[in-house]
Amino acid sequence: MATIITCNTNGIRAAARKGFFSWLAEQSADVVCIQETKAQEEQLADPVFSPEGYYCFYNDAIKKGYSGTALYSRVRPRQIVTSLGWESADSEGRYLQADYEGLSVISLYLPSGSSSEAAQAKKFDFMAQFYEHLKGLRRKRREFIICADWNICHQPIDLKNWRANQKNSGFLPEERAWLDQVYDKLGYVDSFRLVNTEPEQYTWWSNRGQAWDRNVGWRLDYQLITPGLVPAVRGADIYKAQRFSDHAPQIMEYDFELRA
Repeated sequence: MATIITCNTNGIRAAARKGFFSWLAEQSADVVCIQETKAQEEQLADPVFSPEGYYCFYNDAIKKGYSGTALYSRVRPRQIVTSLGWESADSEGRYLQADYEGLSVISLYLPSGSSSEAAQAKKFDFMAQFYEHLKGLRRKRREFIICADWNICHQPIDLKNWRANQKNSGFLPEERAWLDQVYDKLGYVDSFRLVNTEPEQYTWWSNRGQAWDRNVGWRLDYQLITPGLVPAVRGADIYKAQRFSDHAPQIMEYDFELRA
């Protein structure tokens, strides 16, 4: 059995102060994917950022205090990939891929478009280019798990106030249609929904209006898998007993053994 965790920490140093790494040490995770590290690797010299028992990889944004991804693995990957070949991905550290025997695990931070029209345009551009990358991955003879803050909800079940958010970034018709294409044309599968079809399963809450206390959230963080992994999905969880970030860790269990 393999356990894979994905979490947007909204600043890995802030999450550390809130107990993220103490919690992580108690988990039996095989791979941990982190988004929005908001740090340069030289700022992470404290041993807490190199958890015992893991091979640790960081892909930083050029801009300090912004974006960035990380991946921790109990098995040493055969290869690490950090470049997608276009500026908004590579200069912002939005992609980190670990290759194993017959399987790759990816930590991805898809841009948010909520701050401005320009940000939304940048998000759409990223989505268009990443769709082609996703298409290319399907031609490879291996399985993929893409752990990400996707910054998109797919269906009304995935956010509390869906009617009021149909014109807001994260639930725009164009964004939802993009996910339709990822699922229906490319064949990727939302692993969480294979085992949990319940409403109010959220991973992000606004810091405004007591959203956390009232569970007014969005399910933005999930693990997409290639079809060959569907039979391996065993469990899904969102950890909310402690709060490390405005996002919650999303945990999946798979019936396979990670091999180098």
